[in-house]
Amino acid sequence: MSVSQSEFGINISKDVMIPMRDGVRLAADIYRPAREGEIVPGKYPTILIRTSYDKAAARYVDTIANFFTPRGYVTVQQDLRGRYNSEGRGQYFHVANVHEGEDGYDTIEWIAAQSWSNGKIGMVGSSHPGLIQLAAALQRPPHLTAIWPDVAPTNPYEHEMRWGGAMQLHMFGALFLHAQDSQAAREDPAIYNVIYEAMKGMRELVYATPFKPGHTPLRVVPELEQTLFNYYYRGAYDEFWSAEYMDYTAYYDRIADIPGTFSGGWWDPFSIATTKHFAAMTKQNKTPQRMIIGPWTHMGMRGVNMSFAGDADFGPAAVWGFERYNAERLRFFDRWLKGIENEIEKDAPIKMFVMGGGDGTRNAAGRINHGGAWRDEFEWPLARAQSINYYMRADNSLSTEPPTESADTCIRFTYDPAHPVPTISGPVVGYFEIVPLNQPLDPFWRKYLPPWAIQRQIVQDGPKHQKEEPGIVGCKPPFMTLDMRPDNVVFQTAPLAQDVEVTGPLLVRLWISSSAVDTDFTAKLLDIYPPSPDYPDGYHMNLADGILRCRYRDGFEREKMMTPGEIYPVEILLPPTSNLFQKGHSIRLDISSSNFPRFDLNPNTGEPMGRHTRTEVAHNAVYCDAAHPSHIVLPIIPSA
Repeated sequence: MSVSQSEFGINISKDVMIPMRDGVRLAADIYRPAREGEIVPGKYPTILIRTSYDKAAARYVDTIANFFTPRGYVTVQQDLRGRYNSEGRGQYFHVANVHEGEDGYDTIEWIAAQSWSNGKIGMVGSSHPGLIQLAAALQRPPHLTAIWPDVAPTNPYEHEMRWGGAMQLHMFGALFLHAQDSQAAREDPAIYNVIYEAMKGMRELVYATPFKPGHTPLRVVPELEQTLFNYYYRGAYDEFWSAEYMDYTAYYDRIADIPGTFSGGWWDPFSIATTKHFAAMTKQNKTPQRMIIGPWTHMGMRGVNMSFAGDADFGPAAVWGFERYNAERLRFFDRWLKGIENEIEKDAPIKMFVMGGGDGTRNAAGRINHGGAWRDEFEWPLARAQSINYYMRADNSLSTEPPTESADTCIRFTYDPAHPVPTISGPVVGYFEIVPLNQPLDPFWRKYLPPWAIQRQIVQDGPKHQKEEPGIVGCKPPFMTLDMRPDNVVFQTAPLAQDVEVTGPLLVRLWISSSAVDTDFTAKLLDIYPPSPDYPDGYHMNLADGILRCRYRDGFEREKMMTPGEIYPVEILLPPTSNLFQKGHSIRLDISSSNFPRFDLNPNTGEPMGRHTRTEVAHNAVYCDAAHPSHIVLPIIPSA
């Protein structure tokens, strides 16, 4: 099977200033095939990455330019408007950038007009640089030929800054990541030091709510503090969230019909975006679309020897790293930018990892062997999946048998914002704190992280035994498992008589009431291991979680307060997963009203979003009777 070989050296042109339509110039480094330092004449396809994270960073040079250029591609790496060496100071608002699509279009068409271009441009990039590919594709630049967005959000309101109307506080943390390397902070040590000191205390800073304009450390980078309060105050889906440069899902019909590969992980915060984006493009496009989704966190696919996420190990098959990632990307772009007949279009469109099936022992690294395997699929959601309701019962069981109890049978619990259920782990990104350099850091990440060394997030990404521990934000003695907390209602099946595979989107339907006019309800799906020598108390593995702010129960466009004591139906969207619940395990669903600091705390007062003046205790109830059959809808894959 033909594949481009490494046969060239590299000639670099640094900080080429590419003009945009409004006169602002964006800096790009251009890597061209060369021999003995001299450019090899000819027309080449282009690999383009546009990034907010420094075009000259080692992680881009080593893994994109130094890989693709020797194989006969021109690589262009560009700083976004208002970032690093590009012009447009003060015009960078995290992902809320009005010029993003136009800048992508102008950059692509500038490349196509160069003498060294064959007119075929492919875009790459993970996270923010993945999202930026969508912004360009919406503008339909004639020479954008193929894209590979990796771990890319598509709708910030649905799954990036907010979820179910609540704010995802990892994006509060992410704004500091973007502030510390802002143009202002890079030029003024005083500004940098404010952000640096704030990030040292991130686990305390998340408690400083309600945030107030001019009183957060982000005040020293005003455009990013402005962005914070758009994220924080705008609880309803309004004109800010629905703008073309924010909610790409609303404009999918305008995306160019070009080949795309969409990659992500079940533990990535944007797994719902990856799967929905692939499904939408497959439905509307004629060109081949592909999806790769593994048992990875936001960074997992690119990590060296990362067979694990959080405290769970999925086996050697889960390891990709840049060696495998780039081999796959090369095959993709060779086909669509060079026209090499490598038959990639004949592959199954989906390569997905089904988690589970391991022996459940603790390995040498201290992680549970959860296991799993890759499988090819042909559509999303899987056509053979059966939507099965698992009902919550008054005895705390979870059953496929509907409840028969009389009306108004419920389980009541108290939610106190002063004592929330702590987030043990979950799908988070950018929730960084700065830690001393003398703490251990994997050599791979030391090479690619800034010199002051971001080492860890204040919430572990991926799965972890759901037990409070010292050092976890919000945890206090006696450090209980979450199923022991009275404010966390648990519904659990009996030990399974046979393996059960759950693969697909997840939805929780509840009937609830509250003493408050507004409160939250949270849901979490778990795989419960039975006790074993390595785990005497069993292992409670979180798989997916979500939240609903009840003022948005009838739609996210407007707020509607509740009448205390009245029963309401609500739905909580959870991200998709693929997990084999083994025989002897149990399926568990946790219902509560807080998951902090993953989500911000609802004060229960009904005051304007983010501007509350007090908090109240809410007395909440989940109904589980014949008239109000609360349940989770699980996509069950029939056994062969």
